[in-house]
Amino acid sequence: MTEKSIIKVFIADDHAIVREGLKQILAETRDIVVAGEAENGLDAIKLFRKAGCQVMLLDISLPDRNGIEVLKQIKKEKPELAVLMLSMHREDQYALRALKAGAAGYLTKQSAPKELVNAIRQVAGGLKYISAALAQELANHVGDEHAAPLHETLSDREYQTLTMIASGKTVGAIARELSLSVKTVSEYRARLLVKMKLKNSAELTHYAIKNQLIE
Repeated sequence: MTEKSIIKVFIADDHAIVREGLKQILAETRDIVVAGEAENGLDAIKLFRKAGCQVMLLDISLPDRNGIEVLKQIKKEKPELAVLMLSMHREDQYALRALKAGAAGYLTKQSAPKELVNAIRQVAGGLKYISAALAQELANHVGDEHAAPLHETLSDREYQTLTMIASGKTVGAIARELSLSVKTVSEYRARLLVKMKLKNSAELTHYAIKNQLIE
């Protein structure tokens, strides 16, 4: 096998156990090697430049910033890099947002090792990777934009604020977790309430549960 046919992968995930598990899976392949890793978004942006990778496995929930924000930054710097998003969340929660932001594919962390390897090979070849379930979800959206749920009108940060409030977090806690000011988070909350025609956090939480936006 020539060096050119080897797929170099960069892993960005804040859980060391997850990174080790991914490396173990990929170590059993002949054509995929791990060229670098990072445990947060800032390191991912800094270190991927040196790795010379063709594919990045990017966790959507990093401790210092949202994975979709990291994705947008990386795609701005290196548009040709295939970024495969990894998440604990069900596909319909974040997959459409990730694909619209430039991801080459989306996998849940519960996916089988064989599916991960196939996905890496597919996106490295310039193709998109989506599961059969997500393909059905996308098909359901075609020609039905007028019926799209209100939460799909939110920006990525507004959507993230929605899910965190619905999970019971206060504005102050969200501000600390996202490294934002309380004022900024309050503005996101106010904007999303207007967009979604809701009056308060209780209605927001009810909406999130009804639409299965939180676990």
